[in-house]
Amino acid sequence: MKLTLVRHAEVEKKYLNKYNGHNDISLSQDGEKQAKELCQKLNKLEFDAVYCSDLRRTRETIKYYKNKNKIIYTDKLREKSWGKHEGLSFEEIINQKEIKYKDFLQWIEALDGEDYTLYIQRIERFFLEYLPSLNKENILIITHAGVIRVLQSILHQKTLSEVFSKKMNYGDLIIENI
Repeated sequence: MKLTLVRHAEVEKKYLNKYNGHNDISLSQDGEKQAKELCQKLNKLEFDAVYCSDLRRTRETIKYYKNKNKIIYTDKLREKSWGKHEGLSFEEIINQKEIKYKDFLQWIEALDGEDYTLYIQRIERFFLEYLPSLNKENILIITHAGVIRVLQSILHQKTLSEVFSKKMNYGDLIIENI
């Protein structure tokens, strides 16, 4: 099964470099342009199924897609919820002096919101159980950087620190085979 994974386009400027999680935010003007260009590329391709996170930034990223009736929106593709830390930057969280950074995994587990183990299990179930059960060959997924990175960690047997250390731009398109 071939997956075409798309990170949503750029969000509004005030949300850049923040733990946005389940915040239902819009694309920036640049993000809107990215979405149009991205959909022009995607419209030249054929997919057996199309899944999209139900959050606004992903829905706005795919709104120019030619086969809107094929899109299935799901909360299973949402970014991790960061609870009371949503909308804050790393520096803003550090300045609260509630949590100290020791290492990547400690930091992620210390932040509020969805339990990280449950978040990983949600991604595993969707990509490794649900999608294969569809018997589709070519699937388009519009989601968030965290979801894509966790999936890459699972598929390539890399640590979360390794995959999260690599830059991922807004609107990036990544191909993975499962």
